[in-house]
Amino acid sequence: MKRTAVLGSAGTLIAGTLIAGAFAAPSASAGTTDRSTEGKLQSRDAEALGVRLAAARAAKEGIDWKDCPADWGLPKPVQCGWVTVPVDYARPNGRTIEIAVDRARSTGTAGERQGSLVYNPGGPGGSGMRFPLRVTTKNPLWEKTAKAYDFVGFDPRGVGHSAPISCMDPQEFVKAPKLDPVPDSEADKQAQRKLAREYADGCKDRSGAMLAHMTTPNTARDLDVIRAALGEKKLNYLGVSYGTYIGGVYATLFPGHVRRMIVDSVVNPSRQKIWYEANLDQDVAFETRWNDWKAWVAKNDATYHIGDTPEKVQRQWEQLRAKAKRSPIGGVVGPAELLGFFQSAPYYDSAWASVAGVWSKYLAGDEQALVDAAGPDMSDTAGNTASENGNAVYTAVECADAKWPTSWKKWDRDNTRLHRDHPFLTWSNAWLNLPCATWGGPQHTPLEVRTGKGLPQVLIVQSERDAATPYEGAVELHQRLKGSRLITEKDAGSHGVTGLVNSCINDRVDAYLLKGTVDGEDVTCAPHATPKPAAAAAKAKADAADLPAMH
Repeated sequence: MKRTAVLGSAGTLIAGTLIAGAFAAPSASAGTTDRSTEGKLQSRDAEALGVRLAAARAAKEGIDWKDCPADWGLPKPVQCGWVTVPVDYARPNGRTIEIAVDRARSTGTAGERQGSLVYNPGGPGGSGMRFPLRVTTKNPLWEKTAKAYDFVGFDPRGVGHSAPISCMDPQEFVKAPKLDPVPDSEADKQAQRKLAREYADGCKDRSGAMLAHMTTPNTARDLDVIRAALGEKKLNYLGVSYGTYIGGVYATLFPGHVRRMIVDSVVNPSRQKIWYEANLDQDVAFETRWNDWKAWVAKNDATYHIGDTPEKVQRQWEQLRAKAKRSPIGGVVGPAELLGFFQSAPYYDSAWASVAGVWSKYLAGDEQALVDAAGPDMSDTAGNTASENGNAVYTAVECADAKWPTSWKKWDRDNTRLHRDHPFLTWSNAWLNLPCATWGGPQHTPLEVRTGKGLPQVLIVQSERDAATPYEGAVELHQRLKGSRLITEKDAGSHGVTGLVNSCINDRVDAYLLKGTVDGEDVTCAPHATPKPAAAAAKAKADAADLPAMH
């Protein structure tokens, strides 16, 4: 649930016709319900009716599966198609958008097939369109599941091919070097605040018509329409990172539509955490995982020659950061760009060796290795457009999902306090989310995620030291979804556990998806194998496209 770009340094960084007929009136009497509450209840009733109508249409139309467009990078036998959804579910006869979907057919017999498994990798702003490649590339972790399910991915609303939104020119967005996220003065803070306001204004100017509708509940509603278009009476779903929040909201809105649901690396669904407090919690967790990685680098000093104690590795980081601030490396890599590159190590164990390897090369005199890894590629216009789009969706969804503090004093006080003991990510995270303080669209009240009638057992998977989605989020969701089972990977912290080799977890994921079985009680698994310096770098490169979204 964390994006990779540092917003503050980026430079400057519908109306439809209301459906005919009346919807159900709220049950509370006028004497006990104020107009604001009545309006919210009526809106929810209208949206509930709207999604039923949209799903019925989608079920009738189905999906016209064809070979994917050549420039989508999804070769045969993966197929692509579109699902039509309302922009505003309270006005299902109004403006619509097309949601891009793709699939790889199940590899088993007709008797083995159990339907479609729909995937979201996180974000907000991540695309799930590469998920079917787990079938076509014969990923060994998913071979058993691939016999039973079509693997289905989609671009959520606003993402990629699904009516993409934008907040600023993509080339300006990636331009470097950016401002140092850690402020040295009030003037530095004022500069970052100005950039955040400009970014929020850019979102309104470039994508204003969509901002009110870029919410997690609407993405969950889109997911139900996709389910119907696939011809499925019930949904099989795998959500990672922010995809777990989509899953939790879906389970709340459509509990009777769930068949199997796995949520992996869980966003804390508490209304009090979405989203301001969740980002503060993330700052603390990132510091913990940054320390884990420094200890690993020190342990492997014979390979990397960075420092043989975590303290020495930290000093090297501080020296590198200070040097980049004085004079950006290669003219483009300053502190912000360093952080954008180095933060992948606390995210994913598979990045430990690659990040350490680049750093080691730099210390040995290979400056270009660091420039290539951390600097922007201005020639990659398609990649830069995707990065800007992902950042825009992240901002739009988090800003729209909940009401954010508007007082700068609160932001300043909270982040100054946190930075003292958790300096790795805190100020960067603050600037990235600060556009929500001056957001130009509506900000809603988060849904109360809870168990509803008909919800089956949900499988929750979480590593104990996850930086991006702290462990407490999994515990919170587990408490809210009655009958759910929690698998904890102890003494581990990689983000996206179901994609790692750990038989204690892999076997239980297969058993759940193939047979619907879970353990009689929660399970604690030993950690997956610690990365090895020699092999991990190559594996990280091979696995990079299949990692959960780094948002």
